[in-house]
Amino acid sequence: MGYAHEYAAAILHRGRVPMDPADYVPNWQDGPRKAKYHPGADGFPLPDAPYPAGATLDRGLRPEGGSREREFDLVTLSGMLRDSYGLTGRRLGVQANTDLNALPFYPLANWSRGSASGGGLYPVGIHWVSGPSGPVPSGVHYYSTRHHSMQRLLTGDVSGRVREALGQDAPGPETDQYLVLTIKYWQNSFKYNSFSFHAVSMDLGACVQTWRMWAAARGLAVEPALWFDEERLAELLGADPEAEGVFAVVPLKWAGGQAPTAGRAAEAPVSVRRKDVERSRTVLTFDALLRMQAATSADAAARPAPGALAPAAAHPVDPALVEVALPAARPLDADVRTALRARRSSFGRFDAQQPVTADQLAACLAAASAGSWIGGDTGDVRLTRLYAFVNHVEGVEPGSYAYDPERRSLRRVKEGRPGEFLQRNYFLSNYNLEQAGAVLVPTVRTTAVLDAVGDRGYRLVNATIGAVAQSVYTAAAAVGLGCGVALGFDNISYIEELGLEGTGEAPLLIMMIGNERPAPADFRYEIA
Repeated sequence: MGYAHEYAAAILHRGRVPMDPADYVPNWQDGPRKAKYHPGADGFPLPDAPYPAGATLDRGLRPEGGSREREFDLVTLSGMLRDSYGLTGRRLGVQANTDLNALPFYPLANWSRGSASGGGLYPVGIHWVSGPSGPVPSGVHYYSTRHHSMQRLLTGDVSGRVREALGQDAPGPETDQYLVLTIKYWQNSFKYNSFSFHAVSMDLGACVQTWRMWAAARGLAVEPALWFDEERLAELLGADPEAEGVFAVVPLKWAGGQAPTAGRAAEAPVSVRRKDVERSRTVLTFDALLRMQAATSADAAARPAPGALAPAAAHPVDPALVEVALPAARPLDADVRTALRARRSSFGRFDAQQPVTADQLAACLAAASAGSWIGGDTGDVRLTRLYAFVNHVEGVEPGSYAYDPERRSLRRVKEGRPGEFLQRNYFLSNYNLEQAGAVLVPTVRTTAVLDAVGDRGYRLVNATIGAVAQSVYTAAAAVGLGCGVALGFDNISYIEELGLEGTGEAPLLIMMIGNERPAPADFRYEIA
């Protein structure tokens, strides 16, 4: 067993046995930037990208229902980046989150984005490696979220190095255009220390799932690879392997592109000229984080064989449990861009006076199920199982339920109002879980995944959970519900409450949906 098993166990038990360093206090005055900084890098702004009619969230969450043969160009790439990780507006609101006293100050402005991120920290770095088929000179570019522009870090065709790093049987098209996603740990660990690896790997899934929804709604394909020669790509991007992990590569089918010619890339080392400069005067390291990066990057090029994840698949729902029918899901007919712009965290604004309708609940459950595959080289095995704690839903009695994705119905696990259990086992003060209409809980058999594909499977587990969370966030916005996602709960208590002791299932986050209090004291200023 690798170290990821030990880390996974510590995460599950941290509500009862605090992880080291238990007394850590962030130095907010010496925190890092929310993006990389490359002094002297030139670049170019990305073009405006109108969103077409018919690109609905329903289509984005059901990519099998339509063609995915269209091709990317600079305009579609720009739109996907803007709507996922680009800054779209500034928001202020009277709500229950603990950082409310800081938000009205301009230097600490809360800028909204389409993708969710733990703590609003957005640690994923997006790099575009463009070969000769691209619309700009070949090279490596970094997506600057603040400016919605590309910063050139290296000029010259190095797409062959990415292709070789992916290896044989890589997912996606034959191309010379790639998005390479990295995570600079200090952007998150300065706040969350040893816990940060758990959070940032979910951020990766949230970002990729936004791309998958956005692309599928427009007939485009996004198929991420999670297994590749990480050391070689870190060298290319000038990343310190202990400080920054390379988490995913997305090949893009490009308009007018031609299949790359055969032949090996040059063996001489190549690295970007413009390197990131850290803002913090003191950068700390954490043993658990260093060990998880080492464990999950070792043997990173050993892509799992087809079917390797089958032993870790989610267990089917017990047919002996009483079935509770749900109506047809409310249509998600908002376009993906509109739903992403409406997405936000509710932070204690839930109001049970207006219950959730059953078709709204059905829509969020179906979206969670549809978002439980992140595609690429991870196969088509369903890893997640979904549970729902129902507080206030029209036509559904309070209680805990398992979701049956095949029949799109609920199976009753336990009767009775769950509000007291939910609130007792939540660590923070920014949500009243009893006021939410329902609390959705995805589980994964984490240990089985690690046994099946090794320690790198931990990145897959959390990316999948992040994808589920992003799907629910976006669907909730599309059907007019508030949503909040949290990791600060007693995981073991949820295992006991749902009777999962013998299943190996690990509840990894909770997703609250419900109606919010009317007439909130909010300020929104749109910049895109």
